[in-house]
Formats: sequence, structure tokens, C-alpha cells
Amino acid sequence: MKFVDEVSIQVTAGNGGHGCLSFHREKFIPLGGPDGGDGGDGGSVYLKGSKDMHTLVDFRYQRLFKAKNGQPGSGCNCTGRSAEDLYIKVPLGTLVYDEETGELLGDVTQHDQILKVAAGGYHGLGNARFKSSTNRSPRKTTPGTLGEVRQLKLELKVLADVGLLGLPNAGKSTLIRSVSAAHPKVADYPFTTLHPYLGVVRVEEEQSFVIADIPGIIEGASEGAGLGIQFLKHIARTVLLLHVVDVVPYDDSDPVASVRVITEELKKFSPELIEKPRWLILNKIDLLPEEERETRCQSIVKELHWTGPVFEISASEKLGLKKLIFAIAKHLFP
Repeated sequence: MKFVDEVSIQVTAGNGGHGCLSFHREKFIPLGGPDGGDGGDGGSVYLKGSKDMHTLVDFRYQRLFKAKNGQPGSGCNCTGRSAEDLYIKVPLGTLVYDEETGELLGDVTQHDQILKVAAGGYHGLGNARFKSSTNRSPRKTTPGTLGEVRQLKLELKVLADVGLLGLPNAGKSTLIRSVSAAHPKVADYPFTTLHPYLGVVRVEEEQSFVIADIPGIIEGASEGAGLGIQFLKHIARTVLLLHVVDVVPYDDSDPVASVRVITEELKKFSPELIEKPRWLILNKIDLLPEEERETRCQSIVKELHWTGPVFEISASEKLGLKKLIFAIAKHLFP
């Protein structure tokens, strides 16, 4: 399924029904008087959070949404039927902007949360409303008002507790596959994830957290190179970042340099993001002889002057993952 995280849509609320101009006409009842009823209200448009949606891809195929109009009033003091409101499902984590003004209208973060984005038109009044002691036969009515029309920009920031950072082929996708039921594509050749994946990691029966894998970041990403930078917003809501590093890169590149590259790109993208807690995850230790693992890992940590938590793992062989998962759970649920 194609991942879509930004889209523009147009929403149109229903118009209010017009008020009715009518006079009661019945045999043996002369001068029956005004009996024009009010119109009905137009339907409003709401966005509704759904935990079953994960992208905005459906909006690529339908971008116009219109609620129904209220019905006009009729004689015998009959009020027109009000139109039903229109509810549009969106994935959790959707930010809603008015595209014309840039105003943030709301943030849909909970299942079944609703956000009104276009108000329906108000009903018009029938002539019965204007009857008075001095005006027994009013011919005045009011039309229903128009429903709001809005051009919206929907922007999805996935909701996750933990975000994975790393260069392409650092092993992020393998890690999320090993600790959750998510199944991003992995390969034994240079390859990068093309869109974010979410995985739920269950620690205990009633304790779990969500981990997000985004496309690998390359040097120059903050200037538009590669895919990773456009998805960095998806880890903006995370509590913890895991910086995954390949200790035995396929191209013999320097793991220390790779960490510094991503750190610089994070600084350029968002000063707030770089301040989040970040743990160093030294991956693929199974590719090193057992007697060399500790020396190699300590060398990387020392050269980086890393002061935060460090974990040595092999995502493919599931070495060190239990220790990492329980440490994350302790950090998230102290």
C-alpha cells in the first residue's frame, strides 16, 4: 500500500433550507393565517479519528466532500428536515490546516475523536415566524444560509513512542521485524525503507509501546537529498530515539562518521528533535568475531564521546534485544 502523509481536500457543508411562504387555506376557515414552516439546517462536516487507518492514501482518489443541504420548510407549519452531518475518517496523528490561511484547525490523536471543519448553514425562517398583532399576514421569509466551504491540508505525523534513526542498511527494518509484528521489506544488499512502518512491541500482557521505522537519512537530506528528511516529522512526537549503527558496514565506511552525519542532519532539520533522548544501538555484532566485539564497540563509543545509553545487538540474530526492550519499557513507563 502506498504511504501518503500529506494531501489537500475540499470540504463543503450543506446549505440551510429556505423558510416557506404559505397561508392556511381550508374550507370554512377564512383568514387561516400564515403557516409557512422553517427550513432544516445543513449538514456540517467533521473529521473523525480512526485507529484502523494508517495513511492518507484514500484521499488521493477522493478529494471533494460535501454534506447534504437542509430541506426547505412547507405549509401547515411543517419544518424541513435537517441534513445529516458528514463524518470523514482520518488516521490518528492527522494535523488539519486551513490551506488558505495556514491556521491549524486541530490535531486528531484519539480513536473516535471528532473535529468540525465546516459548519452547516442555518435554517431559514418561514412566514409564520413573523406573525404579530400588527401584521396578521406577513409575507416575509428568510433564506437558509450557505454552508462553509474550506480547502484543507491534512498532514499525518504517525503516533509512536520510539523512533528509529540510521543510514540506509543500518538494520532498522530488521530490528522492527524482530521485536514486533511489522513486516517492512529487508534485504541483504544496500536497500532503504521507502515509507514509515509502525510496530507494536508487547512487553507484558498489558504493557506495550509503538516503534516507528522511517526511511534512512543520507548526507544532504536537510537540503532535499534522499527520502529520510521528508519523513522526520513522523518521529517528532516520539519520546525516545534509537540511533541504529551498522558496526560492520558493507562498504567499509566509518560508523562514527555515519553517526555524525545524521546528527548534523537532525540539527539542521529541528533543534527540538536533536534534544530528545537518543540511545546508541550498535547493530550487527554477530558479524564480528566474539573476541573483537567489545573492543570494536568501545572504540566507536569512545571516538563519538557518547555519554548516553549504548546497546550492542544483532537484530537478525535477536542478540541483546530483550535487554533493549526492557530498558525502553522502563524509560517509557517509569
